[in-house]
Amino acid sequence: MSNKVIMEDSLFYVTDAYGNADQQQEAGHGLYMKDTRFLSHYQLRVNDELPQLLGSGSSESYMLTTLLKHEVKDVGAIELKRSSFIHDGVLHEQLLVTNYFLTSQSIKLTLQFDADFQDMFIVRRYRTGEVGERLETVYRNNSLQLQYMGRDEQLRRTLVYWQSEPIVHQQEQMLEYQLSLAAGEHQLIELAIVPLLGETENPAAAASIASYSQALQSLTQSYNRWLMGNTRVTSSNSLFNALYERSLQDLRMLQIDIGHGRTTVAGLPWFATVFGRDSLITSLFMLPLHPSHALGTLRTLAAYQGKTNDPWRDEERGKIMHEIRFGELVQTGQSPFSPYYGGVDSTPLFLVLLVEYVKWSGDTSIVAELQSAIDAALDWIDRRSQSNPAGFLTYKQEAEQGFPNQGWKDSANSIVHQEGKLAAAPIALVEVQGYICYAKQGLSEIYESLKQRERSEQLKRQAEQLANHIEQYFWLEEEQYFSIALDGELKPVRSITSNPGHLLLASMLQPRLAEKLGERLLAEDMFTGFGIRTMSSLSTGYYPMSYHNGSVWPHDNGMILLGCLRSGRFKEARMIVSGLLRTAAEVPEQRFPELFCGYSKHECDRLVPYPTTCSPQAWSAATAFVMLQSMLGLQVDLLQQKISLTPGLPLDIQELNVVGLTIGSGVLDIYVYIDQETDQTKATILNNTTGFEVVVTSK
Repeated sequence: MSNKVIMEDSLFYVTDAYGNADQQQEAGHGLYMKDTRFLSHYQLRVNDELPQLLGSGSSESYMLTTLLKHEVKDVGAIELKRSSFIHDGVLHEQLLVTNYFLTSQSIKLTLQFDADFQDMFIVRRYRTGEVGERLETVYRNNSLQLQYMGRDEQLRRTLVYWQSEPIVHQQEQMLEYQLSLAAGEHQLIELAIVPLLGETENPAAAASIASYSQALQSLTQSYNRWLMGNTRVTSSNSLFNALYERSLQDLRMLQIDIGHGRTTVAGLPWFATVFGRDSLITSLFMLPLHPSHALGTLRTLAAYQGKTNDPWRDEERGKIMHEIRFGELVQTGQSPFSPYYGGVDSTPLFLVLLVEYVKWSGDTSIVAELQSAIDAALDWIDRRSQSNPAGFLTYKQEAEQGFPNQGWKDSANSIVHQEGKLAAAPIALVEVQGYICYAKQGLSEIYESLKQRERSEQLKRQAEQLANHIEQYFWLEEEQYFSIALDGELKPVRSITSNPGHLLLASMLQPRLAEKLGERLLAEDMFTGFGIRTMSSLSTGYYPMSYHNGSVWPHDNGMILLGCLRSGRFKEARMIVSGLLRTAAEVPEQRFPELFCGYSKHECDRLVPYPTTCSPQAWSAATAFVMLQSMLGLQVDLLQQKISLTPGLPLDIQELNVVGLTIGSGVLDIYVYIDQETDQTKATILNNTTGFEVVVTSK
């Protein structure tokens, strides 16, 4: 994807490779805040022409850097270095213009702006509705003010500030700079663009905005604190090092706080908001960075937990939300995403994350803090499961503008029978039952440690019964594999998919079935060499460039990888890690995308991108940390006072250094290496302040 994107807090910016935002394109360029596009057009021209692109990119996730030229061939060129970042609610941009002619040059440089203030859903062509109107553009002092009054009676404004005084073309919303540069001379132009929502008596005066250099210094320091405050990793493989560093930066960039602690948005550009499922899985993957990252996610989702039964939003008491939006269509009641609750897996995943957080941190106080949310979530799961004859949690779309499929594969054609017929609701997804199984087993252990034995025993019995029912109803004897789902008649959907791989997380399958499951996931029809497909190439619904029926999703592989670790499937884990490393070598900037096409490395020499993938995507970025956990073979359960390592490095990595891995109130420093004499992976504990023994097992 040639688009570039940066984000800080609730503000993000999407441009083309030139650093321009072009509203004529369908790529959704612009500056966004609260699901509104505050800048839809921003174009740089030199002497009324678009400059030529030399290159774009940055080693820092928070910075957009573009190198352009305006050239007279074999005579000379004007170079333009365009650098942008976001800090404290302001988009800062600096243009460094350099004359590489042998003589003085006079040039006209123009910057043109526009703002359509469209709702994100309208930009995406996902929804339409009745909207407000543009107001007159205002020019005062050293700023242009673009204005819009929404149908929600909210005033939205975009203020453009500058330092070097330009010629202002108010009607065209354009700044013009007449530059005279001696040979070799350069000149700086700096702008600040500020989106504002609501009435403000004194809208962000230029004097109160930090300078470009001050803001950049503050932002850089913030990233440095983030990098030093999380697990640091280096290895003998520069590719993995780059992947880990990029992923760590991206997860910092995707942080947001909507009032209850920091969590992550799902991904850029289309999913720059809190999603129940995405934020929970991302936080689960981030536990090896620092367990505390889970707290903001748990508290945020508990705060928005369903309080009533509202079919318009698929809301039910105790249900964890799927997605929240803040744009004009939501504010005027034209869209149900305020929040929307149409996700069947968010509620069990909420409990899974809570269990894993307690095991990694040893902090059981979160159970008391969120007790009402835990009770409501369990009650919703049990209440919703009563209507199913086998006791499975199912979903069925109620909201008119909701989703027909409500698992992570939420496209309309993702649950399809082998004969090509779409499964009819209510649908029970196999992985969702596995999440419930694991959540109840984990909560049983927590309540046992808290001396609440009656509740512990009840949850344990429920988990064991559900595990038996999963094997009874979902196991396909002929295929020697698990079904993705049961339809409304309890008929299994026999398509071979990746979803059953998530069952390995629960670690409650019979060993024989877990072995069959692991083997099939890595068979040629499922494993492409880059990762595990969402659907087997032998299944009726398969096509490799689909969204959910044959593509490869890094986070899906991450969930399976965690399951392989928990169930002792170390051979399969190593193959998945090796495939993801091949993927990292193929993707731009070593940044895992949301998904990519499911062509095998035998069908195509190179990885085939999915055309409209989001990148960066939070749970994709966080998959790098699951790779780390898998290579360490790290399992943590402070309830049982257990920390264990079963290290296993892929062939491409000979050494791995891990510093500052937080577990409980202490840290581990670990050195992992391949013993050249035995060819075994071994681990040395260099530092352990956790207060617990670390058991190291070679394999």
